Amino acid sequence: MGIIIKPIITEKMTAMSEKFNRYGFIVERTANKLEIKNEVEKLYGVTVSEVNTLNYHGKKRARYTKSGILRGRDNHYKKAYVTLSGDDKIDFYENI
Repeated sequence: MGIIIKPIITEKMTAMSEKFNRYGFIVERTANKLEIKNEVEKLYGVTVSEVNTLNYHGKKRARYTKSGILRGRDNHYKKAYVTLSGDDKIDFYENI
């Protein structure tokens, strides 16, 4: 399995990609910026100029059910914002 788990495709990330040429990915929690940069360049054939990462701690959740309260938490994950240089673009919908 690679370092990149999935791309982030939301309205906010679509606006960022159009305005700042920046794309978001959910990545492995152990990956560093150089590994993320090399993986994106290899997968999409683009030139990466900058990588920013954020670690998210899973939130605690509770649900009320017939059998009582179920408690748990969301998973921890890591986001990477990748800025491309020049006129490079990533099209996530080209293979559909």
